[in-house]
Amino acid sequence: MTTPPVAYDLLLKGGEVLDPAQNLRGRLDVAVAGGRIARIAPDVPEAQARRVVRVEGCLVVPGLIDLHVHVYPGATPNGIDPDIAGVHSGVCTVVDAGSGGSHTVAGLVRLVVPRAKTRLLAFTHIARTGLAVMPEIRSPEDADTPSAIRAIQEGRPVVQGVKLRLVGPGVAGMGAEAVRRAKQAVQETGTRLMVHIGDPEGHVPPEVTRQMLDILGPGDIVTHAFTGNPGGLLDPQGRVWPQLREALARGVWLDTAHGRMNFAFASARRLLDQGVIPHTIATDMTLPGRQTTVGSLTEIMSKFLALGFALEQVVAMVTVNPARAIGMADQLGSLAVGREADITALRLVNGKFLFRDTKGNTLTGDRALVPALCIRAGEVMPLDWGPRPWGWLPEPGS
Repeated sequence: MTTPPVAYDLLLKGGEVLDPAQNLRGRLDVAVAGGRIARIAPDVPEAQARRVVRVEGCLVVPGLIDLHVHVYPGATPNGIDPDIAGVHSGVCTVVDAGSGGSHTVAGLVRLVVPRAKTRLLAFTHIARTGLAVMPEIRSPEDADTPSAIRAIQEGRPVVQGVKLRLVGPGVAGMGAEAVRRAKQAVQETGTRLMVHIGDPEGHVPPEVTRQMLDILGPGDIVTHAFTGNPGGLLDPQGRVWPQLREALARGVWLDTAHGRMNFAFASARRLLDQGVIPHTIATDMTLPGRQTTVGSLTEIMSKFLALGFALEQVVAMVTVNPARAIGMADQLGSLAVGREADITALRLVNGKFLFRDTKGNTLTGDRALVPALCIRAGEVMPLDWGPRPWGWLPEPGS
């Protein structure tokens, strides 16, 4: 009998493929050649691959994308290493949400991106120094539109748009003018605006959030959708602002970046009960956040399972949806043959788990996702131990 020729560098054998972008789910093998996905089919012969990795009992999904992290260590006090937030946690692509400002993001592009195994994209903060000093906007001069335009033009293709936080007395003094300045920068560069909502100290009045929603257009992103802080998406009676529904109808994206201060189960329930379904799950990962409330992208995904989201929804919210949100669905978020081989294998663990929001409230769940394998551009990446003393699983529940 003739041995079939070696056609693939890597073969993932025996897993359950789940790719919402292709509406694909089933027991399939995934073959990789030259750093790209070469074949997805049942029972690909092992002899055709130089290396075989058995992934029985795993979900094989497109490489995870975290749409909101802070990975500019050294330049910001809370920046975490991009590969800790990324490939060592099962995440192939991370998007830095404004750690670098219009005067400083070039350092992230030139110094951090080339050293990272993880694909690293970024939004430049409209504030000149980004998050190096906070509050980052103290006067109107700090919201520098011309510099933001230059930062995007010089930072392409890494820099994807502009970030603005509706936080602090400086923004409160400017009101919607801060949003308009950021919006001008993305309009002149053909990019997108990401706006942080929820001010823990309540400097920015709710009407600025409503005005911001009126200014946003197709492709812009509202992040921290489930915040329980003032300036969120709910009125004092817990009702969704009408401006939010209008913005969503125009094509605005809704992200749920968790972070240390902007995720409340009560807000989540009220929004979900009123039919507002966010598009993406993200961590807002920082160094202190990983050690406390955030953990990992897979832990936040598990939290959404506990909130009642279906597994297919959760996977879409960290694969195809964030790829669409940054205009890269033709490159990321799918296991389509010919794509760069960014692949994550997950284990779905049954048990009793306890989840916490940033207001001290808890929620129990009976399923948790943990990373089992990460492949970035066809290369198998080592996973670290996990954020908890016991590894990747969330806190045990009773």
